[in-house]
Amino acid sequence: MSVAREIFRRKPVDSSEEESAGGLRRTMGLWQLVALSLGGLVGAGVFSLAGVVAHEDAGPGVMLSFLIAIIASSAAALCYAEFAGTIPKAGSAYTYSYAALGEVVGWAIGWDLLLEYTAIVAVVAIAVSGYFSYVLEGIGLDLPVWMLGAPGTGAGHRVDLLAALLCLLLAFVLSRGTKESARFETILVVVKLGIVALVVIAGAFHISAGNYSPFLPYGLGGAFTGAATTFFAVYGYDAMSAAAEESAEAKKVLPKAIVISLGIAAVVYLLVCVVLLGMQDYRRIDVDSPFSSALASVGLGGLGMVVAVGAIIGITTSAFANMLAVSRVWYSMSRDGLLPRYFARNHPKRQVPTRVIWPVGIGSAVIAGFLPIREAADLTNIGILTAFIVVAVAVVVMRRTRPELPRAFRTPLVPLVPAIGVAFSVWLISNLDPVTWLRFAGWMALGMVVYALFGYRNSQENPDRAGRGQDRERVTDPF
Repeated sequence: MSVAREIFRRKPVDSSEEESAGGLRRTMGLWQLVALSLGGLVGAGVFSLAGVVAHEDAGPGVMLSFLIAIIASSAAALCYAEFAGTIPKAGSAYTYSYAALGEVVGWAIGWDLLLEYTAIVAVVAIAVSGYFSYVLEGIGLDLPVWMLGAPGTGAGHRVDLLAALLCLLLAFVLSRGTKESARFETILVVVKLGIVALVVIAGAFHISAGNYSPFLPYGLGGAFTGAATTFFAVYGYDAMSAAAEESAEAKKVLPKAIVISLGIAAVVYLLVCVVLLGMQDYRRIDVDSPFSSALASVGLGGLGMVVAVGAIIGITTSAFANMLAVSRVWYSMSRDGLLPRYFARNHPKRQVPTRVIWPVGIGSAVIAGFLPIREAADLTNIGILTAFIVVAVAVVVMRRTRPELPRAFRTPLVPLVPAIGVAFSVWLISNLDPVTWLRFAGWMALGMVVYALFGYRNSQENPDRAGRGQDRERVTDPF
């Protein structure tokens, strides 16, 4: 085969299903998957990012920003649900695009997800750090200025040390095993949702309609720009789908978990925005701890402290979900030979890819320590939006090329729903800062170099490799 044809060789769906039975333990049921998804969906977007976007981009129009982001995310979620019920294998969008569109596309999305998920972990860790500082100040403990934020976020700031340490702590928890980690995540998600409910109920009694005016102080464009940033908060189901090989009855429960979790998250975000912007004028919101400051502004300072403590616990679930996801994508790419197979070896007792988890923890710690939250959030958005575009296209392609495949869930109104997902994603990408585009382009260019020098030749699907007896022979028709 020519090189042009070889780089579009596709991973057989049948072998993907066979491999899903080995390596990782299947310990998660429906509600653990929902909890994992909500861990990614309901986190920094509630406790931090909503306030940042309202203060800097959209004002009360942040409600519209979230609504736009949720609509776009819903279209993509339906596409993910179809793939999750068809190919229940670790890797999420990487695996789906590899099977539907070919190896080079799968590699590009996998490489994209490595950066995107790692950056999300960092964003969430930064949000936790802000609330932790708020709590310490509330009890009269002042930390050294140099460790309170990344360079450029404040006078004297050198590193966000608390955020970096949280990333390393999560890596430790994740390395203990899937069953134990899932139980830890579920408990924290329940606590987090309870705290959100408390905030919404308490804050609803202190809403001032005057705070909603003007509704769009930065114009409709500000709401659109805000949507491009808030989108990062409403795709936690993507992280959950990366753990497909660790779920019992994956084909049956994964699509359900995606739909249920996104529905819950949509209601939560819209209620939170209504209450947050109703309690405090968007111009006075403290971007480091929005809800705590808003509650304090209406005389509920004591409750604000409780929320801050709860936010530290709750937002951590988002970082956990995404750290699990990036470790599984990396593991899957290594198992397929596109990255060194050294990383595809699980811990002999805990059956988790510890050789991946710790590099991810260190990488996210570096990003959290030295990048402002806004820059890190935009970096995650362009990556996931690109993945969404590819997954939506892949659903349409797979319907045409493999119509006979059994599908536990079918995306409705194909190709209309995938087209909506693509259109929204392209539009949201266009609203991101050009600097974000340049950083993403640089990362992807580096990825193509790595693929050319290593992944292409060492791929499990490379017929030359199979012919040398290094792997079982599996040659497929290129797309």
